[in-house]
Amino acid sequence: MLSVLLILFQSCSIQKYIPNKERLYIGASIDIKSDSIVKNEKALEENLKTAIQKKTNKKILGWYYGLYYHFKSQNKRQGFINRWLNKKIGEEPVYQSDINTTAVKEVLTNRLENNGFYYNNVTSNWTSNDKKKTASIDYNITVQQPYRMESYQLDTLQPPIYKEMQGYISDTPFKKDMRFNLSLLKLERDRIDNGLKMKGYYNFNSNFLIFEADTNRYKDKRFDLFLKLKKDVPKKAIVPYRISKINIYSNYDIQQDSLPNKVVRYNHKNFIEQIPYFKTKYLDPYITLKEGELYNPQTSKNTARRLSTIGSYKFVNIQYNQLDTIAKNDSIGFLETNIFLSPLNKRAFKASLEAVSKSNNFAGPTLALTYTNRNLFGGGEILNLSTNIGYEWQITGGNSNGTSILQLGLSSELIYPRIIFPIKISSNYFKYAIPKTKMSLGLDYLQRTQLYTLLSGTAQFGYLWNANRYVTHEIIPISTTYTQLSNTTEAFEEILSENEYLSSSFDQEFISGLNYSFTYNEMVDTKKTHQFYINSTLDIVGNSLSLFGKNNGEDSKTIFGLEFAQYAKADLDLHYHFNFGRDQKIATRVFAGYGYAYGNSDVLPFTKQYNAGGPYSVRAFQIGTLGPGQYDEDADGGDSDYLFYNSGNIKLEANIEYRFPIYSFVRGAVFADAGNIWTSKENETFPNGKFTDNFINELGIGAGIGLRIDVQGFVIRFDLAAPFHDPKEESYNFKWDEPVFNFAIGYPF
Repeated sequence: MLSVLLILFQSCSIQKYIPNKERLYIGASIDIKSDSIVKNEKALEENLKTAIQKKTNKKILGWYYGLYYHFKSQNKRQGFINRWLNKKIGEEPVYQSDINTTAVKEVLTNRLENNGFYYNNVTSNWTSNDKKKTASIDYNITVQQPYRMESYQLDTLQPPIYKEMQGYISDTPFKKDMRFNLSLLKLERDRIDNGLKMKGYYNFNSNFLIFEADTNRYKDKRFDLFLKLKKDVPKKAIVPYRISKINIYSNYDIQQDSLPNKVVRYNHKNFIEQIPYFKTKYLDPYITLKEGELYNPQTSKNTARRLSTIGSYKFVNIQYNQLDTIAKNDSIGFLETNIFLSPLNKRAFKASLEAVSKSNNFAGPTLALTYTNRNLFGGGEILNLSTNIGYEWQITGGNSNGTSILQLGLSSELIYPRIIFPIKISSNYFKYAIPKTKMSLGLDYLQRTQLYTLLSGTAQFGYLWNANRYVTHEIIPISTTYTQLSNTTEAFEEILSENEYLSSSFDQEFISGLNYSFTYNEMVDTKKTHQFYINSTLDIVGNSLSLFGKNNGEDSKTIFGLEFAQYAKADLDLHYHFNFGRDQKIATRVFAGYGYAYGNSDVLPFTKQYNAGGPYSVRAFQIGTLGPGQYDEDADGGDSDYLFYNSGNIKLEANIEYRFPIYSFVRGAVFADAGNIWTSKENETFPNGKFTDNFINELGIGAGIGLRIDVQGFVIRFDLAAPFHDPKEESYNFKWDEPVFNFAIGYPF
């Protein structure tokens, strides 16, 4: 095997293609020497390395694959494959003669001076390998003692800007003995510029500021730093501006901007529109700009962001016009603010047809229709009406007995872009975004032939708001679900009689309580190296109903003659993504969930229980077949057709995945998953399913590879995984010959 590899690499050698007078450039290094201690020398070295990082040719295990196919393509009889590979991965050679050492040394000298090191000595030395026809270079740098700051002060300027800048100088991060650093000077200019903008200096620019360093008073490489304005800075740049007028075009159309408009004066703002579109009293709270206030870019951004969150507008454009008033009053300028709002199409209709294939061998089509009205009552209210029809049948499996599933659903959702509450709550309390009020109604019909029919209705009322760019809160104080089980067959009744756990989970017909969700999401910063995502939910059901419930003569209570559920459930979902290289990342996830049934309930309702396995869980196990604990369905005589998923009230799960690009919109992945579900109490339905301190050894573990088709965020995912540890077994054995195929839409986490 080794001899074969040697022959392969020798046949792919590129030395024979390199001209005799040339050497392949393979990189550079830096060696810093100093007579004194250089503080933070590593950061200085990293800064200097960016000046010498001339791109070298890529290689794998010593093989320059890009160069090889480049050279092969120069052959007259190159062939189609060599041409194609050269086009995709070929590279031009980087030779020793391509490196301009004089220019590099000048850049290094400049970088040193920008960091306070002057009168340095920079030399270079080439090292060649004639046999391999390669060359590398070493840069040797002898640095002198750096210049350090003695004092920092503001030069005399004209009022009113002088007083404002004095305040920023007193709060400067610059400290005595700070080493001269050009990058820090630029950051200081930007800091002062941002501060002045917040105080109304609309026309100011950081380029108007200049630093001067004076070393004449000192002989030990120290300097006084002065900040001043450049010459000929325009007058309008050194005076603050106030907003004199605010015009809002709430139904702006660039094709009709010359038509006459009606002006409505409301709360010191001018609302201008030809045809009424958005009610003035509802639009006004989204605008945080006020007449008479100093210009503030942050307030302008807040207004634009708040208007964008309404959901009725496709474009929000805020423009400022300068009024010619400085000549009359040299101390202040005035701005006219124009807010142009371009609405989305008020009505939209969407239809989608999907083919569904599940791990339990059920497959079939699903048709979904959605109608949207984005401004129902003229106040930005969004109405979504949806219906879906799905039919599934078991395409394989000998014990299905013709079982099929028919699903019908109707749902309506009404979102108000403001707070609907008995007591008036000022929108000024919410600085980042105004909360939205969400109401929804839903009705679902599910028929499993030869088993049962389940009719369920859901009603919710709650609030959703963004606390900042990363944090979202959702609280649903009213959440009610009613389920009615009917048309049960003898086969289903027999299943319930043999499965007390499942039977109890179907008992509660009425579920009413409170839901709260907290989300912290850094995934919105797509270019961030380290990304965190946290989602926690709390679901408390039945507490308020127990105050009004009537005792039915047994241990449980009823309301309106219906038995209601009582439980508390909490979930925690943590994600971490490490982005590196080109479109490469390590994605990790940890999930923990616990549900506690009490009062009326012995177990959680069936729809609220946890299950494990499948395309969004432990992918080496089919959905709903993992756990609880060490429960062995085959040993217990379970139904191999998985009519009902194995479930529990405790869940732990962890996942890790390496994602990498393959070609264009095709992505690849290598992953490992671990997890399981448990019950908090022993029960006859799931023997060995109780959570114990041995839970680590009861985790289902699997690994696999995946392929993703990612087209502008729409992801079709294929995963192939095999189990490494089955909780039913004590041994750890990678069963590569028992793979599980998963098909899904979207990334798993």
